[in-house]
Order: sequence, then C-alpha cells, then structure tokens
Amino acid sequence: MTSLKVGLVQQACNRDKNHNIEKSIAGIRECAARGAELVVLQELHTNIYFCQAESVEMFNLAEPIPGESTQRFGEVAKELGIVLVTSLFERRAPGLYHNTAVVLERDGSIAGKYRKMHIPDDPAYYEKFYFTPGDLGFHPIETSVGRLGVLVCWDQWYPEAARLMAMGGADLLIYPTAIGWDRKDEFSEHTRQRDAWEISQRGHAVANGIPVIAVNRVGFEEDFSGITEGIQFWGHSFVAGSQGELLAVASGDQEENMVVELDRTRSENVRRIWPFFRDRRIDAYQDITQRFLV
Repeated sequence: MTSLKVGLVQQACNRDKNHNIEKSIAGIRECAARGAELVVLQELHTNIYFCQAESVEMFNLAEPIPGESTQRFGEVAKELGIVLVTSLFERRAPGLYHNTAVVLERDGSIAGKYRKMHIPDDPAYYEKFYFTPGDLGFHPIETSVGRLGVLVCWDQWYPEAARLMAMGGADLLIYPTAIGWDRKDEFSEHTRQRDAWEISQRGHAVANGIPVIAVNRVGFEEDFSGITEGIQFWGHSFVAGSQGELLAVASGDQEENMVVELDRTRSENVRRIWPFFRDRRIDAYQDITQRFLV
C-alpha cells in the first residue's frame, strides 16, 4: 500500500464514563466508515481530565491493562478491522498508576502499550500526583499498518522523545493529548500557547521526516474541586506531513472526526533531500544526557 488513511476522534468528555466511551466508539465507527485503517483517540478519553486537582478518590477511575476498556475497544477494533490507539488511566498495582496509551490490532489483540514518560506538574495539570513516570522507554509499536511511535501529551515538547522513536524506526509520531487554556489568561497568550504547541510538533515532523498526528480534547471542563476556573481545551487536532506541512486541522471548539490520507512513500523521499540522520554528529552528543552544562 502506498497510502494510509488515519482517523482522529476529537471529543468533549464528562463524568459519565460509559457516555464518553460510547462517544469514542461512535467516532471510531465514523472514521472507519470513511476508510480509516488507523484511528487515534485523545488522552484519557474515557473520563474527565481529573488532574485539575489532587484527590485520592480519583484513583478509583484507574483500571488494569488488559481490562474492561481494552476488551471493549478491542472488540470494536476487531469488528471494524482497524488498528486503534487508546489512552487509559492504568492501575498497575495498589498505589502505582500510569498514563498509558494502548495500541489494539485489527484482531482486537493488544499490539503494545506506551507509558507516558514526561509527567507535568503545573496549575490545573497535577499529573505527578497521579502518574508514575513510564518505564517502557521510547520504542515504536509494530502493527499491521506500520511502526507507531506513540507518545502522550507532555512528551510532545521533547525533541529527544520524538528522535528516539524515529531512530527506532517509527513510521508515524502519534500524540494523544489533553491541553487547554487557563481562562484567566489574555487572548494573546492563548494564541501564543496554541501556536507553540503546534509548531513544536510540526518541528518533530521536519526534524525526523515523518508525519505527526496530534489528537486533543475539546470543550470546557470545570475543576471538580472548585478551586480554579477549569480548563478550556482548545481542540485543534491536526496531522502534519513529513516536512511539517499541515494536512488537516480540526475545530478549536467543536467535536470532530477527521480522516486524513497519508502518502507512505513521502518520508523516504523527504529524507533523501533532507538527510538529517546521515549528518547527525553522534560522536559529539554525549552531553545531551546531562541535566544542564553550567
């Protein structure tokens, strides 16, 4: 095959887990009906973004992998004959939890998983309280539609993560995401933040010569603790090609299911004219593993 159709499901979420799952499945079905062979869901799509505040009660939302959600989404993947990227709150053991992306194959089996490596701790994004940093490294997941370099949200700011996935042979970089604005910030700050988010990921596409798929939440979610004014998730899910060109961009304020066709030959052609991997000075990068150099 010289092309791959990819589906992106951008949705709003509420406290009703089953409602959120049914909405995700409806989006998956729509994308598959439009020819998608690979469908990507947003970060933590089965529940609210519970990291807006710290509460031990929220750990009750976590589930084992494999578990109920992987079973349900696996059945959908098998029925539709697609590869599916999900994002779940993993209960690994009592007191040990991860933010985990799970890739399901066409037959419904688990092709692999990735545990979020970079964990933020910012106002309204208190993820360090909930998630243990990932321990599976940066390794693409082999599937029937190619090698998927699956990362999650905060990982998207780190060129090292994208590079290691690309060096591992990833055909695509995929970022399930939950990012939005503090409603107290000025509009100009909103624009700067969203532009920076998009530019960073398009830069990964350019630097590595492979497409990037970013799927974000959309809509307003109140802070369940009532302390802050909540988060306005900015949507804007997008697909960038191997030179960072935008192939599709979703709404900033509406739920949307997109299907985008990717040219599988383009990465090879781009890497021939921009041979960044050839010219890397791997003999001079030892200091990159240091925290800081002064």
